[in-house]
Amino acid sequence: MTISAVEASAFTIPIDAPEADGTFAWDSTTLVLVEVSADGRMGTGWTYGSPACSAVVTNDLAEEVIGRDAMDVGGCWTAMREALRNIGRPGVAGMALSAVDCALWDLKARLLEMPLHRLLGAVRYGVPVYGSGGFTTYDERQLADQLSGWVGQGIPRVKIKIGESGGTAEDRDLQRVAQARKMIGDAELFVDANGAYSVGQARRLASCLSRYDVTWFEEPVSSDDLVGLRAVREQTSIDVTAGEYGYDLVYFERMCAAGAVDCLQVDVTRCGGISELLRVAAVAEAHGLQVSGHCAPGLHLAPLAAIPNLRHLEWFHDHVRIESMLFDGLPIPADGSATPSLAPGNGLTLRPAAAAGYRVA
Repeated sequence: MTISAVEASAFTIPIDAPEADGTFAWDSTTLVLVEVSADGRMGTGWTYGSPACSAVVTNDLAEEVIGRDAMDVGGCWTAMREALRNIGRPGVAGMALSAVDCALWDLKARLLEMPLHRLLGAVRYGVPVYGSGGFTTYDERQLADQLSGWVGQGIPRVKIKIGESGGTAEDRDLQRVAQARKMIGDAELFVDANGAYSVGQARRLASCLSRYDVTWFEEPVSSDDLVGLRAVREQTSIDVTAGEYGYDLVYFERMCAAGAVDCLQVDVTRCGGISELLRVAAVAEAHGLQVSGHCAPGLHLAPLAAIPNLRHLEWFHDHVRIESMLFDGLPIPADGSATPSLAPGNGLTLRPAAAAGYRVA
């Protein structure tokens, strides 16, 4: 079962409506796909980032993997990490590593004819999810349609973006939170500022958010400001969270050790793939923390099902839409959870015809 090929491609999909959060706006999303082959089978993994990720896979990582035993995912991961030493792992290179690692795990499970979550040692059948979107560009009708859609689907927790215009529109932020609370009834309400606020702003706003029973305050300040995150956390009963921009284990250990978060976010398409995600979860558990998967639902379902200290997975509007467009097999949540496929591997199959029109690399 020798790995015979590693191929990368990129697909850019336009958004379905204007989207922005507190610190960024975008008009498309790029999925960089990696396909790894051995013994007539193919495993797939991907990341969401620049098409440059595909060049790192092709030029720097493929040669470290081709010719190795497809069962030796750990050896492949180590070889790839070492190959990135002089390139720098955070950023594009880390996302490329993540995509290849996810593809390797998918390939191994398919070769063994096992669902990936069972290969990884699943501890649950269903992965709790929360609906995520609520972009600052949405008007009241768009917000209502999206939030009520999730609640009507049986998802008991939803998240909206705040921190509009770099944190300079606090009144509208709070107005939208009030609207969201009215729209969703008794469902849990989460907010994400994407690091838009100062520490002082975040502290003041946290007390206002409590009035609307907000239970999750994501990146109230920059995730690089561990002291600031802790300062906000110490002043509110709302859970403060961050971690989606972590690219290696040391990043997550520092965040946990700093007492910066109540729940640690992790993104399998950035952190180093499934191999590193499992280690991140162990670090979080050693600090008494749960973890939450950031976006990319199709890739997260299987590994998160194998994590004892899981809180939930972000069912992010953009990525759900893209993965449903490009792949067959993405589960539909029911009763607030999504269940990994029982098919071999991650259970997803690329639709070549659907993807072809969006290919950019």
